[in-house]
Amino acid sequence: MTNPTQNHTHLIRTEATRLGFSFIGFAKAQKLDAEARRLEQWLNQGFHGKMQYMENHFEKRVDPTKLVLGAKSVIVLVHNYFPKDKQLDPTSPKLARYAFGEDYHFVLKRKLKDLLRFISENIGEVHGRCFVDSAPVMERDWAKIAGVGWTGKNTLLIHPRAGSYFFLAELILDLELEADAPMKDYCGTCTRCIDACPTGAISPKGYLVDGSKCISYLTIELKEAIPENFKGKMENWMFGCDICQEVCPWNRFSTPHEESAFEPNPDLLSMDKRDWEELTEDVFRKVFKKSAVKRTKFQGLKRNIEFLKD
Repeated sequence: MTNPTQNHTHLIRTEATRLGFSFIGFAKAQKLDAEARRLEQWLNQGFHGKMQYMENHFEKRVDPTKLVLGAKSVIVLVHNYFPKDKQLDPTSPKLARYAFGEDYHFVLKRKLKDLLRFISENIGEVHGRCFVDSAPVMERDWAKIAGVGWTGKNTLLIHPRAGSYFFLAELILDLELEADAPMKDYCGTCTRCIDACPTGAISPKGYLVDGSKCISYLTIELKEAIPENFKGKMENWMFGCDICQEVCPWNRFSTPHEESAFEPNPDLLSMDKRDWEELTEDVFRKVFKKSAVKRTKFQGLKRNIEFLKD
């Protein structure tokens, strides 16, 4: 006799793959007690810097049943964003790879809504919500629980066959599905990400990041002036930072994505150092029309570029 839970899980996995997701994992929706304690400690140490929103909705953050009434499953979806090309001028200010194309929040939300529609049409009416880094969901913890990778020493999700250049998204549903088993941690004794971080944001033992020292935080989240003590430590990053991913041995398995929405604006990669330093608001709007870079706004990006100057 066929098991409906097994069938539903297989059906969702197949459709998610068709929609372009690289890996899909399933977890039982339950309160994350150990993770809640860890988050509380992280917040108490002030590692979230000026990201006050991290303190909000604590109970919802650690309990998916507070986000979706009667939630039974958390589906974690992993989408590759590793680009085939890079910025041409090695001296130009650098942009994190995730921001090359269209804002992933919109791209993944569209795919999640398609998946939710598919579930309703093929399995039956379900109550669920889509999340793409847009609500209090501890996505990396859920990704680890759902077995789509392990949390590396840089706190990013790493998959042994594909590295870490991934976006995460979640569907929380009141549908029972087959849970996957967590994956083993393969970081071993490697400390490359810890050693390479120019601002010392990663704890000496790993698995803990002081967000207030992270270049991504300083160039994106921080709305006020970048503290002077970071002068000369930014390694030419104007938006985000990929250093801990670039040095990670597992990223030798990264392969270019196949999502047209993540292709960069044709002008973006060819802009040289001078182009960036003379950036106008018109060029900013054209190059970053649908990009996540709009989050930092024109003035924010100009601030970052100015900070990088000698």
